[in-house]
Amino acid sequence: MNDPTAWYDTHAETAVARYENVCPHQIYRWCAHLLPPAPATVLDIGAGSGRDAAFMASKGYDVLAVEPSQRMRAVGARLHAEANFQWVDDRLPSLAKVTNYGLSFNLILINAVWMHIAQGDRPRSFRKLVNLLKPGGLLLMIIPKGHPDTSRGFFPVSRHEIETLARGHGAYTERYEVSDDLGGRDQLQWESLAIRLPDDGSGALPLLRHIILNDNKSSTYKLALLRVLCRIANGSAGMARDLNEDLVAVPLGLVALTWIRLFQPLLAKQLPQTPRNIGFNDLGFAKDAFRILGEDSRLNLRVGMTFRGRSAAVLHRALKDAANNIARMPATHTTYPNGHRVFPVKRKGRIYHQRDIVLDQTYLSHFGDMCIPQHLWVALRRFDAWIEPSIVMEWSRLIKQYAERQGRSIDDAVIFNSMVLEEADREVKLAREQALSMMEREPLFCMWSQKRLTSKNLDIDHCFPWSAWPCGDLWNLMPAHRHINQHKKRDRLPADTLLRQAEEQMMNWWSNAFIDNSPPVTERFWLEAQSSLPSRPLKGHLDDVFDAVRIQGKRLKHDQQIPEWHGEKTS
Repeated sequence: MNDPTAWYDTHAETAVARYENVCPHQIYRWCAHLLPPAPATVLDIGAGSGRDAAFMASKGYDVLAVEPSQRMRAVGARLHAEANFQWVDDRLPSLAKVTNYGLSFNLILINAVWMHIAQGDRPRSFRKLVNLLKPGGLLLMIIPKGHPDTSRGFFPVSRHEIETLARGHGAYTERYEVSDDLGGRDQLQWESLAIRLPDDGSGALPLLRHIILNDNKSSTYKLALLRVLCRIANGSAGMARDLNEDLVAVPLGLVALTWIRLFQPLLAKQLPQTPRNIGFNDLGFAKDAFRILGEDSRLNLRVGMTFRGRSAAVLHRALKDAANNIARMPATHTTYPNGHRVFPVKRKGRIYHQRDIVLDQTYLSHFGDMCIPQHLWVALRRFDAWIEPSIVMEWSRLIKQYAERQGRSIDDAVIFNSMVLEEADREVKLAREQALSMMEREPLFCMWSQKRLTSKNLDIDHCFPWSAWPCGDLWNLMPAHRHINQHKKRDRLPADTLLRQAEEQMMNWWSNAFIDNSPPVTERFWLEAQSSLPSRPLKGHLDDVFDAVRIQGKRLKHDQQIPEWHGEKTS
């Protein structure tokens, strides 16, 4: 059965009787504390008998009840004639009528409806829902758990699919619960998800969502620029400086460097970035220097690295080409409704080549500054974990669309893998080499368990897990016992109490492994710490680095809700 509406038209009285036998107060008890205060706008999609719409209206909400079955609407309207809500004949994935109303909603209900939507229509449907939600709005989805009822034409549903779609639109699951069927049907359970569209109160997130999802695009450049700024806000915020109360300045060279890193794997796979482009064609930044950089897989394009001779000359030229292209294209054409630029660029005159290059703030600032509104910068730092996946999803969709226009078929896995920004293996290799060298002189112990380390059980752990915050900086790499790292700590944050217990050992590790090393390694340690950690620790002050690590841990805990690990004995 492809059209569920026909089934409901035929079985309306039976369906309404079953729905009305369940108290909506029980259905929504799990999320009562999340509901917005009245008056607020509520959209009930697939309203059925009107049970939930009437319940919400009784709380003082302004409710639209969307139901495509004419018979269900008729029976429901008679049953809830006294309830103050409005019926609408509409349906997903188009929701054409509701969209044309121009309303936005504080709360959207999708109760036992998602399984009616074919998998191919779900990305479009979710996009519609997000566009109808107000900033800070709540989407409540209730889906059956387990196998679908094929006799009713249901499609498979899963929490994972919904949460993936949510992340792709900058939303997140605030609460999740599994419950038995309140109608008494044995072996039937329901999964309930409360999905929040974040709002920082400044209007930053609606602006970012507009640029990502709705703004006109003739290439992927605008999305690339936003993802670059997300990466910098999340990993190199120490390089930003306040211009005034309204603007933050980020070195344009850093923007260009991150831009090159993002585009290298995409162009290596010949993934189109404009409707006409295949590979390097038509891309103003992808000139000879960019191509040469891509041919040398040994180069590690990260803050703190040093380049000499020909490599320095090629990198300088590639950065200059990228900076010029960014200033001319996405920075110029990403605008507010009044036409003013969202990310104005300030140049500093002629950029001279240097024989040796250190990717530090001084060098990267030679290219100029990109100015970012303060409220956007704060939003990028706080909500990067939800903003970047939405950029990646839309960027991937554009690549797929451009390829189809060119008559090409590109596997989704190829696009996904090219979007993953990996660090070079030798970032962990350096820390491992230092740990093995230290073992030859004296015992070395696991940072988190105090177990003695050997060459066979040594792991190099990311103190703040890569899955939460992809940072390969030296200060974030810790010697750990393989069992503790892989089976105990895993992808969790070390709790602040655990960090404080490890303070002396951590600073000794930094000092012995990196500070008392060759000048390039020492300089790199400080450049990375000052770039990626909050509060810009003073060079030479490892206690400042440790304090900044604790602050960063708190940010990840509260902004991204990453679970903590309190140590081997209490986990």
